[in-house]
Amino acid sequence: MTLEHLLSTMNLKVKDLDKMNIASPTVVINQCGKEGHKKYKDFNIYASNSIGLSRSRNLGLKYIKGDIILLTDDDIIYNDVYVKIILDAFKENKDADIIFFNIDCRNREYKPITKNKRVYIYNSLRFSSCSIAFRKKSILENNISFNELFGSNSKYMTGEDTLFIVSALRKGLKLYTNINYIGTVFHEKSFWFNGYTEKYFYYKGAVYTAISKKFRHILCFQHLLRHHNEYKKIGFFKALKNMHKGMKDYLNET
Repeated sequence: MTLEHLLSTMNLKVKDLDKMNIASPTVVINQCGKEGHKKYKDFNIYASNSIGLSRSRNLGLKYIKGDIILLTDDDIIYNDVYVKIILDAFKENKDADIIFFNIDCRNREYKPITKNKRVYIYNSLRFSSCSIAFRKKSILENNISFNELFGSNSKYMTGEDTLFIVSALRKGLKLYTNINYIGTVFHEKSFWFNGYTEKYFYYKGAVYTAISKKFRHILCFQHLLRHHNEYKKIGFFKALKNMHKGMKDYLNET
């Protein structure tokens, strides 16, 4: 069993790859306005003139050869034993298609995984992509991909990881958590998050509609009930109004 990284980035400086402490083969999709391919150590770097995180990841899945794929961001530094942690987790849990690991998250609030357990739809929305490892075979055989309307530099600038997870659950894949830490992520800045603005709730409305057109109103309403601190500045009704706009725009896209 082999582990391979899928790293999506923009305007890559090759020397920055050395800072990440990556210890297994890596496919890098570098969105930089041109096309091409080059090797650097154990990195296969594909230059792409396409834009969008989800589009980048879908492109990367075409080049991946490893058995286990670890989604990777360029602001992560891996610890020295992360490869063993991940491969051991899949060896010990042979029915796992996707496993979420802990990441030491700097400069942003993070709720750590405290138990090794099964993940279902009701507890699946809190995980971010930088902690996801999956069996390539499970994803490709079930035609699971990233929704290209969502993610950084897409129309809806968030939610791509959530929709990927929900898609996997709907296809019957088995998802688990693992309490082990595999690295540290430094959230210096966000491409899309600038506080709980009207745009934030607009994106959330689109994400919840993509999760379920039938239950989109319930999903949005429960979000507002659970996260009342998010709309203190703009107010409940303005937050809900922007969620509805996101719902409407996504429905017009599909």
